[in-house]
Amino acid sequence: MKDEKTLAYINMYGILGALQDLCAVAPDAARLAGLGDALKPVRVCLAVKNGPALTLVFGGGVCTAIEGAAPCDILLPFGTFAKFNGLIEGTVTPFPRKGFSKISFLTKNFTALTGLLETCLRPNPEALADETFFRASTTIMFFLIARTLVQIGNFDPVGRFTRSNLAPGTVVLSIADGDRPPLRAAVIAAEDGLRFSREIPQSPHAVMEFSSIRLARDLFDGKVSALGSVGQGLIRMTGNLGMLDNINRMLDRVAVYLA
Repeated sequence: MKDEKTLAYINMYGILGALQDLCAVAPDAARLAGLGDALKPVRVCLAVKNGPALTLVFGGGVCTAIEGAAPCDILLPFGTFAKFNGLIEGTVTPFPRKGFSKISFLTKNFTALTGLLETCLRPNPEALADETFFRASTTIMFFLIARTLVQIGNFDPVGRFTRSNLAPGTVVLSIADGDRPPLRAAVIAAEDGLRFSREIPQSPHAVMEFSSIRLARDLFDGKVSALGSVGQGLIRMTGNLGMLDNINRMLDRVAVYLA
């Protein structure tokens, strides 16, 4: 079962946070974020009462996701976790408290960006035959999974129990990609919770590395077994195996929330 509060944090920092990655890997998204424009960046803040808040800054073809409520041009407040989750599910239409002069960006650019994001996160199998789209979609999924894992460890009741058994330190998730630089994300465990980072330490406490981007995609889509891939040496785990075991337990919960 999904916890409503946990889902709201995943939707905020995981799903909407993925707009930053979308604009970085998809030219159509970059254009919607202001590629080639000299306009002042547009700042959109989404905030849930007594819950998560995210400020998205769009400009120059880039989206920057800032955790928390920062000065903004458009403010979208939500009174409950359920109402915010309804936005992501498409059952709730937000009403801005601030930013009526920028409403066209919200109804056109922002809506188009979230539509492109959904296409990348729930692609048609035929679309994945295109190498460029395949890499963009898989990259977005990878960072989404890492951020979702953090929210599960911090808020999901089952995830919090697992996280309580996680020693302080850094676990690096990595996808080898031939001659290209690997995709990497760090999950940092501390006494007060988990944190996602793109900064990779030189000596992490544990590393989970997928042998290829194709393998990672098959795992994301549930086409292959993670346990079987470990047995075949397609997933390499080094360092503190106790930390990796707990990370794997939380990854099982990721599948529940992102299904």
